[in-house]
Amino acid sequence: MIKKKTSNSSKILAQNRKASFNYFFKEEYEAGIVLQGSEIKSLKNTKANIQEAFVEFDKDGELYLANSHIQSYKGIQLFNHKPTRKRKLLLHKTEIKKMIGKVKEKGLTIVPIAIYLNSRNIAKVKIAVAQGKKLYDKRASVKEREWKRDKQRMEKIDY
Repeated sequence: MIKKKTSNSSKILAQNRKASFNYFFKEEYEAGIVLQGSEIKSLKNTKANIQEAFVEFDKDGELYLANSHIQSYKGIQLFNHKPTRKRKLLLHKTEIKKMIGKVKEKGLTIVPIAIYLNSRNIAKVKIAVAQGKKLYDKRASVKEREWKRDKQRMEKIDY
């Protein structure tokens, strides 16, 4: 995975690049994540993938990150974790209730955007309440991206 630094000195460990292509983000949240020791060690070695991951609710009103893959840590043989287990997300109850209300609206879902370490070395997940894009929206975003790339090329040549 790519190691990037954001403005608040956090290190991105895993990123869902296709999320911005497939969804319009309505609201973004920062959530804590419950991890085992071997999972955090593996994350620090950037052995994670959240491309196919999604966020789901259980009946108690708690959020879980499902289908995310954190590779098992090679240094631990006996008490290693399951790579694709559900991981609990930590948010305030008011934020969770607000998200449940928005998800019940038509076409909205919760998508993980990135897993990162904040300035205090605590693992966080950036999630967003999002609406799926239609095919013509995706074409427009590709067209806009190509136009920006061509514009930069022309600016380099013209000086």
